[in-house]
Amino acid sequence: MDDHASWATGRLLLVAARLVEREWNAVLAGRGLTHAGFMTLNALSEGPQTQRRLAARTYVEEQTIRPVLDRLERDGHVRRERDPADRRRVVVTRTPLGERTYTALMTSDVVERIVTDRVEDPEALRAELIRLITGIRGDEAGH
Repeated sequence: MDDHASWATGRLLLVAARLVEREWNAVLAGRGLTHAGFMTLNALSEGPQTQRRLAARTYVEEQTIRPVLDRLERDGHVRRERDPADRRRVVVTRTPLGERTYTALMTSDVVERIVTDRVEDPEALRAELIRLITGIRGDEAGH
């Protein structure tokens, strides 16, 4: 067994993030989703969007979003249709199943419990993570 106390803080944070991600991915898989699929359903919260816009909103290339949409459509979470105003564009919409699945995940506290059930002071951890992220982003903006 590793002596976690000897690990650098950055290494601890990276391992913790991966473990939380693994549990979150298991929750998503239980709903028939991948992380990319969840991010796509999230991006559709603002309403129907083109494939190009969804790719940009989820930080992937258009060719990368296609297999995600293929799976979401196959599983009944989204619908793709040609834009009647411009037949070259494909518009993606969440289906009622996609809406229910997304809402259930967003209103569930399961993702929070992955962390909060295991730490002594979840609010302090949250505040420190926000401070860390804000600090790193501020450093990046300054360069």
